[in-house]
Amino acid sequence: MQSIISSSYAVHFNQRAYDALNEHLSNKSYSKIFIIVDENTHEHCLAGFMTYIQGDYNFEIIELESGEENKNIDTCTQVWNVLSELDGDRKSLIINLGGGVITDLGGFVASTFKRGIAFINVPTTLLSMVDASVGGKTGVDLGALKNQIGVINQPEMVLVVSDFLKTLEERQLLSGFAEMLKHGLIQSDTYWNDLKEVSNFSLIDELIYESVMIKNKVVLEDPTEQNLRKILNYGHTLGHAIESYFLEDVTKESLLHGEAIAIGMILEAYLSKELTGLSDKTLTDIKSTFLERYKKVEFSKDDIKAILSLLKFDKKNSHGNVNFVLLKSLGEPAIDITVPDNLFLEAFAYYAED
Repeated sequence: MQSIISSSYAVHFNQRAYDALNEHLSNKSYSKIFIIVDENTHEHCLAGFMTYIQGDYNFEIIELESGEENKNIDTCTQVWNVLSELDGDRKSLIINLGGGVITDLGGFVASTFKRGIAFINVPTTLLSMVDASVGGKTGVDLGALKNQIGVINQPEMVLVVSDFLKTLEERQLLSGFAEMLKHGLIQSDTYWNDLKEVSNFSLIDELIYESVMIKNKVVLEDPTEQNLRKILNYGHTLGHAIESYFLEDVTKESLLHGEAIAIGMILEAYLSKELTGLSDKTLTDIKSTFLERYKKVEFSKDDIKAILSLLKFDKKNSHGNVNFVLLKSLGEPAIDITVPDNLFLEAFAYYAED
């Protein structure tokens, strides 16, 4: 596959990814190379990754605990201390080998250590391949509130190697697939319909490539999310609130990012029907497509009240308004839409209907 060129870096795929990495390392004189992993990527991905690296380099492995609950400033502080203890300097490189938690947190650590050192993202989950590792967003959560602390800073390169998907269970693959479905909803009805036909996740290299192309195109036009890039947040306003609520409430089983966003996309499709002209037919199509793949979650009145209270923390808000990305039709989003309060309960009621 041909590499995808972004603003200041490229996304390389499969064997070309390793070739580009080796060429890059041979042309640079990094004082030290740190590889950030979690226990899963340490066990299942690191050894295979290292076999492709040519040359003699000074590597240090930093292992973090996996899970969204560890994507916080405390973990960053631990990593900054390790970098200092191991003589990291401004000529060091961090390679983030992992899913979205690792690439988000590792990119933020690199962007702030010594006022910024180089980093490379090597996403190992479907979610991080098509979303978290591309576009320069780095950061951590503030308590259960998603991605409240961070900066936009670009990596040296992104390496997408689909073989890593073989290490994932289906639930993790489905989590990433939700973001691919989102790309179809906001950019291309053809892509949306192609994704609906997917039955084998081992045969989606071309679709992964298409998702990266879609996201890269949007980011190139609006790198700091002043306007167009907001469309990538479709489903995320309510989805992030749902994800945060289930992460914060210890009595509930946490939802993966894509599982929460899938719910958010159904809810926001209903809001789109009411506010931006989405057709009943498309709304039904969106709901049925997601519920075929994602287990329905039950929400009590108290759950919904708590979730809606979290909307005030959404990063797209301005001047006291909660701003939504909604759909006019497949591939035609609308940004900065204010939603009347009464429609939220209607949306959750629609989601709950059989």
